[in-house]
Amino acid sequence: MFKNYLKIAWRNLRKRKVFAFINIFGLAIGFGSAILIYLFLNYHLSFDKFHENSDRIYRVNTEEHRDEVEYEASVPPAFAKVFREDYEYAEKVAKIVFQDGLLIDAKANGRTVKLKEDIAFVEAAFFQIFNFPLSNGQKVAGLDAPNTGVLTEKAAARIFGKTNVVGETFVLNNNKTIEVVGVLKDLPKTTFLNSEMFVSFQNINDIFQFAGSENWGGISSNLQCYTLLNPSQNVGAIEKALEELPAKHRPKSKNRHVYKLQSIADIHLNPEYTGIDPVILWVFGIIGLFLLAIACINFVNISTAQTFYRSKEIGVRKVLGSFKTHLFWQFLSETFVISLFAVLVGAGLALVFLPSFNSLFELELAFQDVLSLKFFGFLFGALLLVSFLSGSYPGIIMSRIAPVLALKGKVNHNDTGGSSTRKFLVVAQFAISIVLIVSTLIISRQIDYAINTNLGFDKESIVMSEIPADIEPAKFESLKLRLAGIPGVENVSACLSSPGGAVNNWGTGVKYNNRPEAEEFNIQAKIADENYLETFDIELATGRNFFKSDSITEVLVNEKFGKKIGVASSEELLGKKIEANGGDINATIVGVVKDFHDTNFTQEIRPVMIVANQNWYGEIGLKINHNSIKSTLGAIEKEWLSAFPDYIFDYRFLDERVAEQYETEQRYLSLSKIFAGLAIFIGCLGLYGLILFFVGQRTKEIGIRKVLGSNVMSILTLFTADFFKLILIAGALATPFAWYFMEQWLQGYAYRTKIHWWFFVLAIVAVMIITLITISYQTLKAATTSPVKSLRTE
Repeated sequence: MFKNYLKIAWRNLRKRKVFAFINIFGLAIGFGSAILIYLFLNYHLSFDKFHENSDRIYRVNTEEHRDEVEYEASVPPAFAKVFREDYEYAEKVAKIVFQDGLLIDAKANGRTVKLKEDIAFVEAAFFQIFNFPLSNGQKVAGLDAPNTGVLTEKAAARIFGKTNVVGETFVLNNNKTIEVVGVLKDLPKTTFLNSEMFVSFQNINDIFQFAGSENWGGISSNLQCYTLLNPSQNVGAIEKALEELPAKHRPKSKNRHVYKLQSIADIHLNPEYTGIDPVILWVFGIIGLFLLAIACINFVNISTAQTFYRSKEIGVRKVLGSFKTHLFWQFLSETFVISLFAVLVGAGLALVFLPSFNSLFELELAFQDVLSLKFFGFLFGALLLVSFLSGSYPGIIMSRIAPVLALKGKVNHNDTGGSSTRKFLVVAQFAISIVLIVSTLIISRQIDYAINTNLGFDKESIVMSEIPADIEPAKFESLKLRLAGIPGVENVSACLSSPGGAVNNWGTGVKYNNRPEAEEFNIQAKIADENYLETFDIELATGRNFFKSDSITEVLVNEKFGKKIGVASSEELLGKKIEANGGDINATIVGVVKDFHDTNFTQEIRPVMIVANQNWYGEIGLKINHNSIKSTLGAIEKEWLSAFPDYIFDYRFLDERVAEQYETEQRYLSLSKIFAGLAIFIGCLGLYGLILFFVGQRTKEIGIRKVLGSNVMSILTLFTADFFKLILIAGALATPFAWYFMEQWLQGYAYRTKIHWWFFVLAIVAVMIITLITISYQTLKAATTSPVKSLRTE
C-alpha cells in the first residue's frame, strides 16, 4: 500500500513540476536554515561538557555590592589559598591568570622566532580539575615547578615548526627561559579557554605581581579561580559559608564582596559574566522555526489550491472505493516525498553555505562534528513534523470532497480549504516577514547609533601600541619626543589605556574632600600623561589640565563624578582633594572633563579620574595625519624598533577597538538580514505559486473584463489589491509584536535609539513592493493575452 502511495506521489510531482519545484525549494531553504541554526545552537550548548567531572567543576565569581551590583568572573588573589586550606568542600582548587600578547622568543630550525602569544599561568591542580589530555593521551603531570610550560600541538607547530617539542625551551618576555614539559592535544573549540600556551603559576610574579600576592583588597578580571567540588556538595551552603570572608579580610571596605559558585556549564551562557545571552539562542531558534513555518504555509496554500484541480481525481477514487483515510495518507505520502527531497536539497545548501556561516561567526563548524544520533534524530524529527504539518490539513480537505460535486465539476473554494484559510496563512507569512524586517532595521539603527554617535573623544586615526613593561621611564620619555617629531604624528600620549574599547579597565574606591568614609561607588582610574586630553580630543568642562610632574599632585575628574558626589556644578569640585587606590593616589582636582563613553552603550557613563604616573603606563597613543598613515606608520615602527630591538611593534587603530565592542551585535545583525531575506524569498515563492493558481483559475474572467473595456492596469490592480489588504492586516498584527520585542531588546542598552513609526511603515511598504514585483509577471502576462485566447481556455 505504502509503495503504491509513493508511486502515485512521484507521478503527481512529475505532472506538476512548477508547483513541485516551488514546494521543494521553499522547504529546502527552510530545512537548510534550520540545519545551520541547529549547528549554531549545538555549538553554543556544548561548551565544556566534555570534562569527566563537568557537573562538579565550578568557577568562583565575585558580586561587588556598592551603589550598584557589579559582576566579576574573578576573586581576590588570596581567595584560592584560603578556600583550599580552610574549607573542606573541594578536591582541587586552582588559579589561572590570562595574559595577552606576551613576547615569545624561540629557536626553531636554526632560526629565531619572535611572536606575541596569549599565555595562561596555571597552578598545578588546574590540569587535575580539567581533563585536557597530552598528545600521547596521558594527563599533564608537570607545571608544579617554576619555568615549565605546556603547549597545544597547534602552538608547538606555530613556534617550533613541529609538535614533538618536549624538552625545547623558549624565552618569555625577554626574561625567563621556559622548558616545555608536555604537549597538549589541540583544545576543543567548545571550551572557555582561549590560550594555547600554559606556564607554571610560579612565574606569575615576573609578569603580574598582584595575581601572585595574598591580597584581599581588589580583583583583576585576568585572574580566575576554579574548583572541583567533592561529590554531593550543596552549592548554596558553600556560598553561605563564604559570606564570612569579606568581614574577616575586608572589614573596612565599602565594596562588599559576595562570592558565588558558577557551574562550568553556565560560563558560556551567562551574560553577567561575559558569556553570551541565552536569549540570542532562543531568538535564532525561533527564527529557524519561523522559516520552516513560512515554507509549510507555502505548501499548505499551494496544495489546497491544487486540490481544486484534483477534485475529479478524488471523485473517481471515492467512487472506486477509496476511504477518507486512504486519500489522507495518499496526500501525506506525497508531502513526505516532497519533504524528503527538500531535506536532501536543504542539507546540500547548508553544506555549501557552511563556510560563509563559519566566516561570519568566526566558527569552525563542520558536518562531521555533529554527524551523531542526536543530529540525525533532529533531522528525522524535523522531516516528520514538517511532513505532518504541511500535509495533514490539505489531506483532510481532499478527503472530505463529495464525489458527486467533484465529478460534476461543482467544487468551489470552500470545498478546497476556503479562500479565508489561505488568506489567514498569507497574513501569517507577511506578519513574520514584517517582524523580521522591523527587527533588522532597529538593530542596525542601534549599532549605527552606538558606533557613529559622538563618544566624547576622537577615535579616528589614533594608533595604540603596548609599552614594554620593563622600559626605563627616561628612555621612554626620549622615545616619545622622537615619535612626536616624526612628520605625520600630531600628538603622542602615554597611558594605562585609551578611552573607549579600553583593554585595561581599573576601578578603585575613592574618598572625596577628606571625608572619613569612602564613597559608595567605584571610580575608573585613567592613568595618563599631560598629552592625553589633546591626543584623544577630550574636552575640559571647567578648570585646566594637570601639569607634568614626577609625583601625583593633580587630578582630573569627569562630570559624572560630580553628579555622583552630589555637587551643584562642576566648579565646586575644583581645589578639592581625592584619595584613591588605598592612598597611593592623593591629589587635588584641577579640572573637570566632559563625560565620554569609556565602555559600550550597554553601560552608563561611569565616574572617571585622569591622573599621571609614569610607572603605571601600559600603552602609547599616537594621533597621526590620515593623509599619510602608511608612511607615518613605517617611520614609527623604525623608531620603535631602534628603541626596543627585542620587542615587536604591534598596534591597533582605536576606531577598530571601539567597533569591536559591537562585533557580536554586528554578526547577529548580518544573520538577521540573511534570515529576513530568506523569509521574504520563501514567502515570494509561495505568492508566485498562488498567483499561478489564481491566474489559471480566472483566465476567462480576465478575457471577459478585457472585452468589456478593462485595461492592463485595472487587471493588475484587481489581483494586487487583495494582497495589499492582507499586507496591511499583517502589518497591523505584526507592529505591536515587533515593537514589544525590540523595546525589550533595547532595554539592554543604557544609551539607545528610538523606535520610530516609520520603521513599521517602511517594512510594510517594502513587503508591498516585493509582493508587487513577485506577482506582476504572471498578472501582466495574463492581462496582455488576447481575450479570444483567454475565452477559449478550458
